[in-house]
Amino acid sequence: MSEVERLLAQAARGERLSREQGLALYREASLHDLGAAAHARRSEMHPGRDVSYVIDTTINYTNICNVHCTFCAFFRPEGHAEGYTMTHDEVLARVAWAAEQGATQIMVQGGVNPDLAIGYYVELFRAIGERFPDVDIHSLSTSEICGIAKRENMSVEAVLRTLRAAGLRSLPGAGAEILVERVRKRISARKIDDDRWLEVMRIAQGLGMPTTATMMFGSIETDAERITHLDVLRELQDETHGFLAFIPWYYVPHKTPLRGREATGIEYLRVIAISRLYLDNFAHIQASWLTPGLKLGQLALLHGADDMGGTILEERVVTLAGSSNHATRADIERAIRQAGYIPQVRDTYFQRRDYPLATPA
Repeated sequence: MSEVERLLAQAARGERLSREQGLALYREASLHDLGAAAHARRSEMHPGRDVSYVIDTTINYTNICNVHCTFCAFFRPEGHAEGYTMTHDEVLARVAWAAEQGATQIMVQGGVNPDLAIGYYVELFRAIGERFPDVDIHSLSTSEICGIAKRENMSVEAVLRTLRAAGLRSLPGAGAEILVERVRKRISARKIDDDRWLEVMRIAQGLGMPTTATMMFGSIETDAERITHLDVLRELQDETHGFLAFIPWYYVPHKTPLRGREATGIEYLRVIAISRLYLDNFAHIQASWLTPGLKLGQLALLHGADDMGGTILEERVVTLAGSSNHATRADIERAIRQAGYIPQVRDTYFQRRDYPLATPA
């Protein structure tokens, strides 16, 4: 048995990989063997035929941002003619529409807008909670949280406690990109650094607010830096056990200042597979279909992913970067069935929702 075969067998059994071992597998194992090991591990962790997804929407409430990431085509600097900030009524109208479609999760997320006081978010979250009590407010990136803290001269913990009291229930993993200083200095020099991202997550989880983790790959990072990103997430999960899921997605370069090339489907599936094998303490790996498309998202279910992510009823950030992928609930359910699984609606916390499927079995 070769060293790669030995490591694949070890990882498929759920035994922990070192950073060096993870990098060796990522670089040297064939996609077929890597995917097979990841699928075996996923099947042991989640036996049965259910694959979950959440009915959700992303409301990009403002594009005004003082961070100016080079990989982003969505933001507009302060004072720009194309800058906008939605009123509460505009956001609530979008929440109402999403709730009519069956949404159980709302992600309010946008730029780091220095003009917005914490009261904007407190009043908005309270209004959403009062009008739509069955909807989970899974919102705001770590950068937005830190932007509010800086504007109000508050600690991150104080901001999170205030927003939690107003109805914010959990945090998405947005803003992680690659948690390596070299990369962040190149693609998001004005954004919070990697340690700060981890600190916000640690504080939120300590307050009883579960979070997700993400990775945006395919910009300028190396293979080793991708594994480093997984490693620091795994280390924090060992400490807090607060991450619900990991969602890797690839950078869309077409309309961004950074430009570059789009990752291949092979890269996407390799990242999904190594994520399942390396993140041994994460319960769920999502097939983030928005950037690679639904067909590759479907293949991810055979390479370690156990969840199809969300419907993402409304989204602008990735779309403005050049992604043209969209899917209805029926599309997602069809993709799950075609992969040999049974679609199951869930909520933010991966609890089953007894909600009618969009299409009959």
